[in-house]
Amino acid sequence: MPPKQRYGKWLAASVSLFLMACGDNSADQAWSSYHQQLADALNLPPPERIDPRNIGAFPERQQRLIEVPETRDGMLNIYALRECEITSLIAARNNQLGRVAPPSQHWLYERTLWQRLDACWNSDVPDSLSEDDKARLAHLTELKTEQLPAVSWNAIFDSKEWEKSFSRASSPLPALTQVDLSGQLDATKYLEQMIAQQFSQSWEQDSSTLEGHLKTLQERPLTAEVLRALLLAEQRLSEANQLLKRATGSETCLSVDEPAWLTTTLAQHSQQWLTSLNRLIDIHPVSPPEAVNEYQNAWLSMSNPEAPWQRFQKEWEAHKQLKASFKHCASD
Repeated sequence: MPPKQRYGKWLAASVSLFLMACGDNSADQAWSSYHQQLADALNLPPPERIDPRNIGAFPERQQRLIEVPETRDGMLNIYALRECEITSLIAARNNQLGRVAPPSQHWLYERTLWQRLDACWNSDVPDSLSEDDKARLAHLTELKTEQLPAVSWNAIFDSKEWEKSFSRASSPLPALTQVDLSGQLDATKYLEQMIAQQFSQSWEQDSSTLEGHLKTLQERPLTAEVLRALLLAEQRLSEANQLLKRATGSETCLSVDEPAWLTTTLAQHSQQWLTSLNRLIDIHPVSPPEAVNEYQNAWLSMSNPEAPWQRFQKEWEAHKQLKASFKHCASD
């Protein structure tokens, strides 16, 4: 074999081994151990294992955003509304740094702009304006009130931090490692609060708090990990159930307990996270784009029988019923 071909094959094998080493297969190892316990107890070979199906791709950026037309007006017209204290805010938004600000900062800007316009419209300022400027203030206030929910939606669904939570470059949620979801749950709770309070004049937003929570979401692809763990559990429970069915009707006793991580790490964490995600999506006072609706129903839904959560629940319930059909082994 020519040297170049030998090197190419060696490189491909090395890359493959490297990727395997980088992947976290602790969840599947835990399932393998459980399968072996069942097989030993039933005096049967372990079930044949196949790879679970892949998680769905998160919708592309343009599919998950709501179009918000850019608002254009001359600076002289804006200056005429200077008593509303919006001129410096708009100038900062239109400078070079403002134009490249991340979606989260654009959200903060739009909310601050709405607060100042709304407060101005409900003050004595409109009485001092010309008819044209008063009409302009009324139109701008109404427009920003209408656009703010879409802006808040886009701020979340356009953020790289949010997108990374759904990354397919992920492994299942580990089974035997302690998993702390408190930071991630706090992050979605804060985003939910921002959405619920976006039309409040008294609730104060905080840029550093928002960015800190978004950074937490970026630390791990938690949504993808949860979905992969559910798909893996569905597949491995199905295989375990086939094993149990092979021994049904025999005199074999069975005293293998379900692993603790099945209830705690997998079921509890998955339920917590999916509930939090659905609540965050549903609280938005806008109609989500169709691609997001479809993704939510297919992958995040807690009630759709074809979504990962319900499919896992179905196999788990069948597993418990099959195990209950065996008599318990008497202790020595």
